[in-house]
Amino acid sequence: MLSLRSLLTPRRRLRNFALLDAQGVCRAFHQSAQAPLGVGWIEVSEQRLAWLHRPLPSSARIAPVVTYSAAGKALAA
Repeated sequence: MLSLRSLLTPRRRLRNFALLDAQGVCRAFHQSAQAPLGVGWIEVSEQRLAWLHRPLPSSARIAPVVTYSAAGKALAA
């Protein structure tokens, strides 16, 4: 049985990723809250089985979100 806390806490959104080979052909899909480790994984808007073993359409790609840590910023003197 689900507790009230689990119903009220926000859940992490699952993101879609596609594994591309050197020619830009889609080889696999992965769905998780974090980006998979390794080379070739890019975030896509959705997973479509028709994309497997074919070049990924440019409209499917999501621009990567760049985040900066506050500790890594240097202060100008």
